[in-house]
Amino acid sequence: MAALLNSFLFISLSLLIFTTAPTLAQSVAPGPTAPPNNITAILEAGGQYTTFIRLLTSTRVDVQLNSQLNNSFNGLTCFAPTDNAFNQLPAGTLNKLTEQEQIEVVLFHVLPRFYTMAMFATTSNPVNTQASGSDGADTLNIISSTSQVNISTGVVNTTITNTLSSSFPLAMYSVDKVLLPYSIFGAKPPAPAPSPKAAKSSNKTPSSAKAPSSSESAGGTGDSNSGINSKGRAMQWTTSFVGLILTSVIFRIF
Repeated sequence: MAALLNSFLFISLSLLIFTTAPTLAQSVAPGPTAPPNNITAILEAGGQYTTFIRLLTSTRVDVQLNSQLNNSFNGLTCFAPTDNAFNQLPAGTLNKLTEQEQIEVVLFHVLPRFYTMAMFATTSNPVNTQASGSDGADTLNIISSTSQVNISTGVVNTTITNTLSSSFPLAMYSVDKVLLPYSIFGAKPPAPAPSPKAAKSSNKTPSSAKAPSSSESAGGTGDSNSGINSKGRAMQWTTSFVGLILTSVIFRIF
């Protein structure tokens, strides 16, 4: 009886293991590996960011950002202008930029940390971008309300229109205008006017060309006048002396 009971338990246990093994295997089997973070791949899937992709690849900024994404604890946030946004720019705008300025424009669309839509409501302005330097240039002002997120560069204002990625470490949002940095596209200050002191000094008479003195303008130098006066006095004395002699001679004759 005991042997029969043991056999029954062994068979039951074997059947239990056999039927549950596939389920256990499925529960512990690893899922598909998530593809590495790639900004251009996400943009290509969006289907309307051809110009922005071209800028990213031609400036090699995509390589820098993808490397940073896979080695960053802070993540990144990217604002992606649509092709229509670039079409709104005046003809030749991008071609007029130097290579360094194109890099600056691309980096201006990237924030150096991960932001969800909710986090924009608590961020402090101005917000640094990947193009920001120690001088505080190339920053954004971001204002969030219950219905939308507004972005201002000082040159253009735009809003987030769509979310392309919201999984850490990359948040990517579509915008309907190209973010133009003020340092490149802002109004340039007028050239400073010359100071009154500089203008006055430029009008001075050269030192080698001295204005004539009052004595010179009267017909000669002071020394020449004094010489002429001395000669006149000498002649007067001579004339007086000769007159005295002639008077004495005539007096004696008569």
